[in-house]
Amino acid sequence: MRWAAPGASAMQLALVLPLLLAVGGPLRLGAALEPISVGIAIGAASALTGYLSSPRFYCAFVECCPQEQDRPNATALKLSLDEKLFGQHLAKEVILKAITGFVNNPNPKKPLTLSLHGWAGTGKNFVSQIVAENIHRAGLKSKYVHLFLATLHFPHDHQVQLYKDQLQKWIRGNVTACARSVFIFDEMDKLHPGLIDAIKPFLDYYEQIDGISYRRAIFIFLSNAGGDLITKVTLDFWKSGRAREEIQLKDLEPVLSIGVFNNKNSGLWHSSLIDRNLIDYFVPFLPLEYKHVKMCIRAEIKSRGNSVDESVVQKVADEMTFFPKDVRIYSDKGCKTVQTKVDFF
Repeated sequence: MRWAAPGASAMQLALVLPLLLAVGGPLRLGAALEPISVGIAIGAASALTGYLSSPRFYCAFVECCPQEQDRPNATALKLSLDEKLFGQHLAKEVILKAITGFVNNPNPKKPLTLSLHGWAGTGKNFVSQIVAENIHRAGLKSKYVHLFLATLHFPHDHQVQLYKDQLQKWIRGNVTACARSVFIFDEMDKLHPGLIDAIKPFLDYYEQIDGISYRRAIFIFLSNAGGDLITKVTLDFWKSGRAREEIQLKDLEPVLSIGVFNNKNSGLWHSSLIDRNLIDYFVPFLPLEYKHVKMCIRAEIKSRGNSVDESVVQKVADEMTFFPKDVRIYSDKGCKTVQTKVDFF
């Protein structure tokens, strides 16, 4: 006897058939079947087939674009930031509030746009990775998370117009596929001036553009530009005897926005994104102190499944270089070389 629910796939039938056998007993060629047993079996099979074809079942095995009810966990986001990001009280506060507020807003007026600034090794890439993992389970490996590297994807000056066209098509196509797409632009300070303005329409307060809404997408810019300005403010606080935790966003955000707007090597030089106030937050990453570098070293050792040996932590930290030379407060590479130095020891 052959039986299959209308529209049932081979995988669904393979899962349903054992249920039929369990309910109705063994199926024998030419055997008479009791109507009640068959009815129960078919009803159970139909219910199971309906479950198997539901989006929730399908998305347990294949990555799907998050729906309205699939909201990121603010507690998990905070925990990740606490465990992986050191010495960045401002960045933690801004990122947590910005992401949580945005994803819980039923009707955002524009995409969320974050511009992360600071020297290398201060945690910008960590934060973009954490945000990606919080929005999409596969993180940076998700087909809905898109990472652009200036020197890799946009290397040639004479092809800027081509890059602009390609970038617009890429964003349009991927937001069409998933409204909650995440776009990360790394090495913004190496991006050709004017190129990033190509995405200005997608960041603006439009309800739709050609029938597509971009209001649930997230755009993140990573840049070393402004690192010197951030360091100067941080050092001034130290010289005046004030703790770095006293630094507030208002002490740095205006300086950053003006600084990168007037910096030809920022990727945002005279950008309409700043001129039109389309960047929601300029997030400063402060230079890391000796104690923060030691936190990075401990985290790296733990990530390898090893117990922390404080003598090794001390040796690795002493191999790092700090500035200003006379007082040696801040690491000039942040935690950038911690991994290789742990390898050495």
